[in-house]
Amino acid sequence: MSKPKPIHAAIAAAFLTVGCASQGNVDAPVAKTDRPAMWRIADADTNIYLFGTFHLLPKDHVWRTAAFDQALAASSELVMEIADVGDQQAAGAAMMKLGVSPGLPPLIERVPAEKRAALQAMINESGMPSAVLDRLETWAAALALTGVTFKRLGISGEEGVERALSMNVKASGKPVRGLETVEQQLGYFDTLSEEAQRTFLEGVLEAPDDVRKEFQKMLDAWSRGDEAGIAASFDEEAKLSPELREALLSARNRRWAEWLDARLDQPGTVFVAVGAGHLAGKDSVQTVLKERGIQAVRIQ
Repeated sequence: MSKPKPIHAAIAAAFLTVGCASQGNVDAPVAKTDRPAMWRIADADTNIYLFGTFHLLPKDHVWRTAAFDQALAASSELVMEIADVGDQQAAGAAMMKLGVSPGLPPLIERVPAEKRAALQAMINESGMPSAVLDRLETWAAALALTGVTFKRLGISGEEGVERALSMNVKASGKPVRGLETVEQQLGYFDTLSEEAQRTFLEGVLEAPDDVRKEFQKMLDAWSRGDEAGIAASFDEEAKLSPELREALLSARNRRWAEWLDARLDQPGTVFVAVGAGHLAGKDSVQTVLKERGIQAVRIQ
């Protein structure tokens, strides 16, 4: 059996909704006709808008449309992957609880010899002492180091869709709820085998130019609502090991589809916003809903 290819750092960006703020300022082309994909699920007395987000965006990237604003305004509550993406204290506490273990080998020894120079360079750039990273489980160290990648790209959680949505809805006095907690989200990484964790760490060490190209490809696909393009970024053979895909994508999609099914039993209008990668491909949320007899109709 061939070794799974590493999860690319750009793909990691699509999973992370906590702990990802950076101060990068690289300008990216701003699309003038952005129409990220949106669906509607409904029955006699319930409307659920389902929107695919991009967690980290370049500064001043324009993505809102009239249809999006109308759907959000019509909704009585916002539901996201986690309720408060800006709670760095909760994220830090969860990371310390789940990500620190005694007796671990030095981080530099957890990647192949040919990748150690790249890892050391990233550690140096991060400003984090090696002794601190050595105490982290491999998945946690990888997440900590993705901040270097995102800074290089000039992307930030401050500019992401979730942050903008949360601020907008809270200002209107409407509730913001989460499908998961910060600890649950980090827990998906914590349950990975050491092999899968090291696959993730290796992917974080991808060459900056390669990461930039992959990220731009993902951003372009999301901006134009290209389901096939988004799904291609998450192709199992090209990007994710089966274990990573199941833990971070497929299993969560099934749980969220179950939640949406149950939510249809309650009257009202809800806006649900989750990462776009969960709404594209063969095991998307919509696919699972269809298996339950629920049709998600694309409206943007």
